[in-house]
Amino acid sequence: MINAAVLRYLLAIIVFGLLFFLPAGTIRYWEAWVYCGITFIPILFVFIYLLKNNPELLERRTRMREKEQPQKLIVKLSIFVFVLAFIIPGLDHRFNWSYVPLPVVIIADIIVLAGYFIFFLVMKENTYASRIIEVEKGQKVISTGPYSIVRHPMYLGALLMYLLSPIALGSFWAIIAFIPLPVLIILRIFNEEQVLAKELPGYKDYMQKVKYRLIPFVW
Repeated sequence: MINAAVLRYLLAIIVFGLLFFLPAGTIRYWEAWVYCGITFIPILFVFIYLLKNNPELLERRTRMREKEQPQKLIVKLSIFVFVLAFIIPGLDHRFNWSYVPLPVVIIADIIVLAGYFIFFLVMKENTYASRIIEVEKGQKVISTGPYSIVRHPMYLGALLMYLLSPIALGSFWAIIAFIPLPVLIILRIFNEEQVLAKELPGYKDYMQKVKYRLIPFVW
C-alpha cells in the first residue's frame, strides 16, 4: 500500500512536469514551479499524516477502479478535461496568448491552497473518504465538520483547487478547458447520492438535515 502510494506520488510529479514544461518549451516557467510546490508539498505532508494516523484511509485513497458504470464514464471524461486544461497553460506561456498579473496569480495560488486545506479537513473528518464511489461494511454517515455545512465538501475543495488552477498557472485561456468540470462533478454527485441513499444507513436522513450538496446557500 505504501509503495503504491509513493509510486503514484512520484508518477504524478513526472506527469505534471511533462504537461506543464513540454508545452511551454522551457523550464523557465515560474508559475508552474510555484503551482507544483503548492500542490505536491501539501500532498507529501498529508501522506505522512495519514500514514501515521489513518493508514486505512491512505489505502482507500489508492483505490482507482470505479464500480459504478456512470462513474467510469465520468472519470474518463475528467481525465480528458484535466489533460487538456493542464497542457494549455504551457502553450499559453510559450506563445504569450494571455497575461495574468502577478497579484492575481498569487491570489489564485492562495485559493488553490485553501481548496486543498478543505480537502485535508474532509479526510481528517471522514475515514471513509475513498477515491471511488463505494459503501464499506460498518461505514457510518459523517455529519460533523465540513459535512455539517455541505454534503460533499471534498468536491467543493476540488472545485476551488482546479477552477483557479489556470489562473495560478498564468493562463486565462485554460479556464475554457475547465468549464466542463463543474458539470462532471454535479453528475458524479447525483450518482454518488443514489448509491449512498440506497446502501448507507442514515444517509437519507442526513440529506434532509444538510440541504446543500456543494455550495452553501446555493446548491
